[in-house]
Parts: sequence; structure tokens; C-alpha cells
Amino acid sequence: MNHRSFFHRCDGVSRRDFLHLGVLTSFGLSLPGLLRMQAAAAETGKGAARAKSCILIWLDGGPSHLDMFDLKPEAPSEVRSQFKPIGTAVAGVQICEHLPRTAAVMKDVALIRSLTHELGNHDTGTRFLLTGHRPTPALEHPSLGSLVAQAAGAGGTMPPYVAIPHDGVGGDSNAARSGWLPGAFAAFSTGRDPSRVDGLQLPEGVSFERSAKRHAMLEKMDALSRQVEQGPGGANRDAFYEQAWRLLSSPEAKAAFDLSRESPQTRERYGPANIGAGCLLARRLVEAGSRFVTVVDPGWDMHQQIFRELPDSRFPGSGKLPSLDRAYAALLTDLRERGLLESTLVVLMGEFGRTPKLNAIGGRDHWPRAGSVLMAGGGVRGGQVIGATNGFGEFPVDRPVGPPDLAFSILKLLGVDPGAELITPSGRPMKMMGEGSFIRELL
Repeated sequence: MNHRSFFHRCDGVSRRDFLHLGVLTSFGLSLPGLLRMQAAAAETGKGAARAKSCILIWLDGGPSHLDMFDLKPEAPSEVRSQFKPIGTAVAGVQICEHLPRTAAVMKDVALIRSLTHELGNHDTGTRFLLTGHRPTPALEHPSLGSLVAQAAGAGGTMPPYVAIPHDGVGGDSNAARSGWLPGAFAAFSTGRDPSRVDGLQLPEGVSFERSAKRHAMLEKMDALSRQVEQGPGGANRDAFYEQAWRLLSSPEAKAAFDLSRESPQTRERYGPANIGAGCLLARRLVEAGSRFVTVVDPGWDMHQQIFRELPDSRFPGSGKLPSLDRAYAALLTDLRERGLLESTLVVLMGEFGRTPKLNAIGGRDHWPRAGSVLMAGGGVRGGQVIGATNGFGEFPVDRPVGPPDLAFSILKLLGVDPGAELITPSGRPMKMMGEGSFIRELL
């Protein structure tokens, strides 16, 4: 696998083409626009904000269950991983040798080994997992983050739904967008670098002193306008800019996005990779009040040389597994030490697993019939394995879990009613989750 393939999936979708999560680009334009849409959408009164938050670590491309969390050491050589299984903090549970830090925190983790569905294309598989609905051309379904943002409602300085792309992950996939919900519930995107968030800096040459004068002038103009219009639109028009002003001028909100406030020891704990910075930023955001934060880590679509690309086989930091291991374990440990793990659900997954049989170039291809998901915190009972696959890791033989079940459970754990009925723009009543049931073993 060459370096370029690390950042492109086999369907040709690059890091810049995956999520297209954010709509914030500059002060005075897109930020007030987003807040304006949030305020309008919140008027439906559907749902209420809850205290729980979720951090979703999305392994874009399809992580190999057979080389990470569901190794089959007794399988034939064309199936089994070259990696050795190691014990974990949970007796009898083994995972990959290149995930030692994760092994140490498995008492906090519910490991689902029986995720299964039938959509083996990146885009459709991603949509299925991130929305809980099978994709259909007739209707674009909202992402889980957008549903949680809708339930949380507008208001406050912190965006309820935030996406942390990896070095400019963007694009036109609808999987993590607001779907048929108003665009207000799309995610605030942090931009390319989690260490420097886009959209929170004033344009060059604009100071808060100058902006304060402009803000005061707008207040007077809108007050005069309301006297003339006497309507709800006129009465609330300045509220959109007021919310934008609060986000940009709030020391607390700006501090939440500022990783430089973390100690060098904490930064080192999460590791130098972007996934480490992303997970650390996610912790800061839920601590400050965001409800749903997605951390995207691309590069998991390994059709060739999987045993070279997953570990640090070329140089320190070259492999996907060590960086993930460090960031994930640091996140769970940090949340626990801060008393946040019980109120923060952490989900680790991708769109599907990989083929049980290795291909001719040492890789694994797409395999939606079996995959693994890790869930921790948020009231989840850790230290357990849910479900199992057959001896070759081909399909579940115990407790199959589909994307609708997973989505239903995530919403339920976040205090959002999956059966709540919303109204589409066409006036059609639509349940948040039309199918699926709670994974009872999680509690």
C-alpha cells in the first residue's frame, strides 16, 4: 500500500470527500446562518437537551475485526491474522497484540463482536451505520449526531454537534449530515487541524472593540425594526447574531476548542497523531457541554499489505493500530479520572469489517456480514463481550446486532427517545428510528 492509499478509500473518496460535516467558515456569514437555522428548527419543540454526551470515533474505510478485536488464532493461515492475541483486563477476553493500552482498559468496554449488515459499499455502509437507516434515494436520513442536536435544541454557546475531521476530511457524503432535518442540526466542523479550529477567529483587521460597536449598532437597528414589523421574525432576528457573538466572544467557549491549554504531559498521553488530538479535543468539548462529537480517522480501507500498514512496521507512528490504541485508551482513562465517563458514551466503529480470507496482495476486502464495535461509558456495563462470529469470522453465530439496533441503543443511552415522531419538510411523520431495538446486554 502506498502512502496515497492511506488517505483514499478504494471508491476514490478522499479525506476531503468523506463527511462535509461543517458549515462554518467565517465570522458574520456562516456561523450566524447556522445559529439562525437552529433557532428556527428548535421552534418545533421536539425533544429536550439531556446531560449525556457521546464521542463517536469513526474508523473510516472499514477496520478489520479479524486483526483487531476478533482474532481467530485457530483458523487456517489464509484466514487468521499474523498478529498474536493478548489477554486483557477482562479474564478470557483477548484482542490484538498491537492494542496493549486498549487491553488494559477493557473493564470499561462492552465489545460487540456480532455487528452485521449487507451493505458492502463504503458510502451505503457508512450511511447505514451513522443513521441507523438503510439508504434510500427517496429520503436522506439524519445522522445520529443531528438527531441528538435536534433533541438538545438551539441555544447556549457550545455547538451541540461537532465533527473533528482528520486533516481536512470533508466532502459530499450525506452520512453525517442533517438529512431531512433542518440544516441547523448539521455539525460544526473543526476544519483540518484539531489543534487550530476554523471559524473561531475574527477576520484579519477586525477586533472585538470594533465588533462591539457594530454589535451595539445592530441591536439599535433591530430594535427599531421590531417596532415596525411587530412579528416573530423581526423580534428574533438579532438573536442569531447574539448567539454567534456569544460563541466568538465567550472565553469559556473559545477555551474549549483550544488544545494549547492542555499540559504537554496530557498532549503526550494522547499521542502525536491527529486521532490523538481529535480525541483530546472531543473530551474538552463534551466537558464544555457539546452533546455529540465525531472524531474521524481515515485510512482503514486496507486492500493490500494489511500486516505492514496496521502496526508500526516502517517507523514509529506509521501504523494505524498504535495511534488508535494510544488515543482511545487515553480518552477512556482521562474521562474516568475527570468523573466524565459515566455521563459520556464512547463508541468506536467503522462501516464494516474485512474479508475472512486474505487476498492475493496481502490485504482484506469489504465484509459487511461481520464487524466489531466498542462501547464504553454512558452507563454501559463494561468488561463484557456481546455476540460472537463463527470460527472464520464470517458471520455472527450469537446475538447478531444490526445498525438499527446500534443506533437505537446509542440514542436511548443518550436520553433521546428513538420512537419519537418528527415531521419531515413535506409534512410526513417520521420516527427517529423506524426499526431496531435496544441491545439489552449493554446495561
